[in-house]
Amino acid sequence: MTDTTHTSRISGADIKGWIATPWTVVVLALLAVAVLDPGQFATVASFAVRALLSTLPYIAFAVLLIAGLKAAGAESVIADAFKGRETKMIMMAALFGGLAPFCSCEVIPFIAGLLALGAPLSAVMAFWLSSPLIDPPTLLITAAALGWPFAIGKAVIAVALGLSGGFAIKAAMAAGWFSDPLRAVRQSRCGCGPDPFSGRPVWRFWGEETRRATFRAELISNGVFLIKWLALAYVLEALLVTYVPADMIAGLVGGEGVLPIGIAALVGMPAYLNSYVAPPLLAGLMEQGMSNGAAMAFMIAGAVSSIPAMAAVWSLVRKPVFAAYLGLGVSGAIVSGILFQMVV
Repeated sequence: MTDTTHTSRISGADIKGWIATPWTVVVLALLAVAVLDPGQFATVASFAVRALLSTLPYIAFAVLLIAGLKAAGAESVIADAFKGRETKMIMMAALFGGLAPFCSCEVIPFIAGLLALGAPLSAVMAFWLSSPLIDPPTLLITAAALGWPFAIGKAVIAVALGLSGGFAIKAAMAAGWFSDPLRAVRQSRCGCGPDPFSGRPVWRFWGEETRRATFRAELISNGVFLIKWLALAYVLEALLVTYVPADMIAGLVGGEGVLPIGIAALVGMPAYLNSYVAPPLLAGLMEQGMSNGAAMAFMIAGAVSSIPAMAAVWSLVRKPVFAAYLGLGVSGAIVSGILFQMVV
């Protein structure tokens, strides 16, 4: 009886977990089109398939890169950025924030470790603001969906936002603000990677079996992760282009000026999209009339307000610092959108 009940519970959990995956949304969306509008099914499906196939080279390079970084233990290089003078730490944290090969749950113990080691809040804030915006896979997916100018612009903005946020916090603390910024820091590990503060990177990782095993595991898990989310993204983009009127998008977030950019940033926060889903969807919105600046503001605001990013900040600092994080992120998204609109 006990064994049967246990098996039943596992099966139920497995089924529930599968239903919640992006694959289910993809299948249900395509089925809905096939049943409700069969004449458009071939258009929607072929659009999504062609878009996914065109992105496969970027996916392959991204998963190879991130698996290599994880197998080599590159996290310790990121930790080294938080040593030395405060100004140097802010600059290095903003620069390396977008290169950190962490899964979402590793961000919290990594930052907790930095704070426990005495890293200044200004450098930590620089890392917090830049790390959700760009990483190697996101850079490549953004380039595939929106082009290299947009991807490079986002990478530059990630570093700039980290720098501005870090130096803003430094100035605020010098003026007496955030004198007690931290909650009680409790170290914890999520089990999805080695301790980022231990050891040195081994770039020739293929010489050790444990590192080769890490490479294989990361290659498979990241490959499956990217493909499933991009499949969802391109199906949603196909639906958007097919069914959402272009004049509606253009009227809301199209055209010149600050207003469409501000609206896009404010909408982007509560409507956060996975960093791998957002670029294809924004490509569809831009086809429908969304301006370049509004698209950039939407993407920046959405990344800063992602659940993993906000959880990392909320779990470790007090409310005023959390509010500063959100304020810097939203204002940075609007300014970034305006500047990107002017340049591109």
